[in-house]
Amino acid sequence: MISLRPIDAQNWYTCCQLALSEQEQSYMEPNAISLLQAMYEPTLRPRAIYEDETMVGFLMYNTELEELDAWWIYRIMIDHAHQGKGIGRQATELMLEEIGAEKKIVVGYHPENEAAHHLYESLGFVDEGHRFGREMAVIRRGE
Repeated sequence: MISLRPIDAQNWYTCCQLALSEQEQSYMEPNAISLLQAMYEPTLRPRAIYEDETMVGFLMYNTELEELDAWWIYRIMIDHAHQGKGIGRQATELMLEEIGAEKKIVVGYHPENEAAHHLYESLGFVDEGHRFGREMAVIRRGE
């Protein structure tokens, strides 16, 4: 069973210990940076991804409109030891429910991150040509 839980005093360190594969590390900031960012940007919602009672990943999204007049997903990562089991997809679906299916949602990712591309495309995100620095931004229009 996959669930999303708040980051708190009991689980923040475990979140910081989650690791990406060596290749993925070039695509994403460490979780510790994301947690620090959330401390200073109160509209961000960091969430731990659990498989039963084991933390296996991390995600973070914004609760206010930003660029492209949309809600943004900031991070989603699954620890390298737990990848390939569909956890990322399940966690992303849960996050989309939290954000709200009726909202316009954007996620940015490195164009060479093929796993992210396939995941977001399968969930209805479309590349409309938006680029922000090194990242491409794909959009999922509200239902």
